[in-house]
Amino acid sequence: MAATLRDATAIVGIGQTAFARQLPQTEKELACRAILAALADAGIEPAEVDAFASYTMEETDEVEVAKAIGAGDVTFFSKVGYGGGGSCATVGHLASAVATGQATVGVAWRSRKRGSGPRPWKNTAVQLPTPGQWTRPFGLLRPADEIGMLARRYMHEYGATRDHLFNVAMACRNRANENPAAMMYERPLTREMYMTSRMISDPLCLFDNCLETDGALACVIVSAERARDCRQKPVYVHSVAQGLPAQHHGMVNYWNDDPLSGPAWTAARHLWKQADFGPEDVDVAQIYDAFTPLIPLSLEGYGFCGRGEGAAFTEGGALEMGGRLPINTGGGGLSEAYVHGFNLINEGVKQLRGVSTAQVPDAATCLVTAGEGVPTSAILLRA
Repeated sequence: MAATLRDATAIVGIGQTAFARQLPQTEKELACRAILAALADAGIEPAEVDAFASYTMEETDEVEVAKAIGAGDVTFFSKVGYGGGGSCATVGHLASAVATGQATVGVAWRSRKRGSGPRPWKNTAVQLPTPGQWTRPFGLLRPADEIGMLARRYMHEYGATRDHLFNVAMACRNRANENPAAMMYERPLTREMYMTSRMISDPLCLFDNCLETDGALACVIVSAERARDCRQKPVYVHSVAQGLPAQHHGMVNYWNDDPLSGPAWTAARHLWKQADFGPEDVDVAQIYDAFTPLIPLSLEGYGFCGRGEGAAFTEGGALEMGGRLPINTGGGGLSEAYVHGFNLINEGVKQLRGVSTAQVPDAATCLVTAGEGVPTSAILLRA
């Protein structure tokens, strides 16, 4: 057994369905298609799968998935909470299971019909959870409203402007324009379009918000030893972390001494402590982008710049190809697809395989992050 998870496991297969505002298949069918595609990519038979990990918000459970794909006996299964905050943790849980001998072939997945399905906040008959009782009655009905409030606080504290948020939206759209699988492929964005678009929750306009997507993605995790014999070049899981800071209140951080120090800071401390390299050694990053302000907040939390410097970091094409830190090279949640961040995991694998549609030359290290503002997770990948 490995003493740590460092490079003990690898992602050897990735799969995805088409992405669209509306797909005819059920979430279960989309999930199975993505999983089977990932297994085929790895050259592993479904009967060898003995571990599953997904999100608590995933509506297709592992029992149904295992039967549908023809899995064998399953010895490990888990689900991670907090929506997009759980994305990277699904990989982390499987890496732990495989590294400690609880399983041999793990599949992580997320299937979602958010484009054609209902908006979660529409159901007013459900009793609000305790955190929601402090936000919903006062007008913070949607995640966009909560992040909009954090964004305004960030602007007030550090002088960030909508131009900085545009830099984020533009970088993601530019990469999507190169990605035929992206929903925003061949749909360019201009500054004028951004600045004149309708407000969703001030200061967040239409292009500061992620897409609404139907689709599914999956990846396959095995031991580093087995990965050497798989069909694809292995991408090693170098470090994993989850983060839930003290006195946390999802999205708004009401009870924290500093509302702008989100879960990323907690996850990052653990992530880098276990790693053989630091932020300055990251070649490319896939940073959770349900909303544009999450990028500067995450740049700070994961140590790419100092407190209050995340907005300025985006200037001068820093997030573009050839910049200081190319991000979300498939287009991210803002312009490729929004499936609770799972496309960021698969894009990280593509980068380190050298097959991305916006390939960073000689990329050997990649940071992938989950949702900031909620209990979160992150992984460092290494070629």
